[in-house]
Amino acid sequence: MATPNDLQFQEFEEAAELLSADPGASTLSMSVSNTTNTTTTAAGAGGAGRGRGEDVKLDLSEDEEGQEESSELLGGQKPAGGFWTFEYYQSFFNVDTVQVLDRVKGSVMPLPGRNFIKHHLRSNPDLYGPFWICVTLVFSVAISGNLSTFLSEMGNPAYHYRPQFHRVTIAAVVIFLYAWLVPIGLWGFLTWRQGTERQFGGYSFLETVCVYGYSLFIYIPTSVLWIIPFEWLRWTLILVAMAISGSVLVLTFWPVVRDDTKVTAVATVVTIVILHTLLAIGCKMYFFQTEVHVPASATTIPPIHATLTTKSH
Repeated sequence: MATPNDLQFQEFEEAAELLSADPGASTLSMSVSNTTNTTTTAAGAGGAGRGRGEDVKLDLSEDEEGQEESSELLGGQKPAGGFWTFEYYQSFFNVDTVQVLDRVKGSVMPLPGRNFIKHHLRSNPDLYGPFWICVTLVFSVAISGNLSTFLSEMGNPAYHYRPQFHRVTIAAVVIFLYAWLVPIGLWGFLTWRQGTERQFGGYSFLETVCVYGYSLFIYIPTSVLWIIPFEWLRWTLILVAMAISGSVLVLTFWPVVRDDTKVTAVATVVTIVILHTLLAIGCKMYFFQTEVHVPASATTIPPIHATLTTKSH
């Protein structure tokens, strides 16, 4: 039994014989699927100066469609599973060490005109860096806070050191709520303000969470330096950390909100900075509070003057 390929080659040979016999003849070729009819006309030239060979067009529509389908399967991305599968979350952690270090470097050295999402994420946001930055910040704040309290109470004979493990829980709740709830609120607000135009210039939810996560990295070394028992140094470190991390957020989200009304744009940026400031100051005031010990003054007991009276009998 002849295959479709044999029929196509046989048709090609018959067309070639007809053209050689009569250069002015036209041939009609039928595809195997009977879906496309192509008419091939070959005009031959008789006499000197004209060639006898002409191009013969074959119907390769099926082959082209097959190639397109195979290229889509090879070049396209694999469909992700449902949110309950491990493969769905695995794509959020698909980064290497070089990418994470580059993003950390960009979060501690913000430059004017360099958008963190455009220059460092490059349409590949991750949750690996933000997750471990938040975890490290939780333990650094809690442990440094305990050490700071211990060092400040060393000269107090009435002080007995007790590890305050509840600070780890409080730090985890505060930091992770900030790293998730604030980006959710900001992303929802920007989506509501931009509407259908968001697909042209907005950020995705994952990109918003990623920016906030990396912006917290500067507080890790800052919280370690807060152990030094000098209030002026601690407040200086807070101002520097807030300026660096706040600049990352402002430089990232200002290009998105500047096309909105002036009042809305300024209010959005100011709210971002205020929330970031409250996080830094709140951590400092709660975990690194300095207790002022007032030396107890020696109390003097006023002398008691007793008078003795004698009665005469």
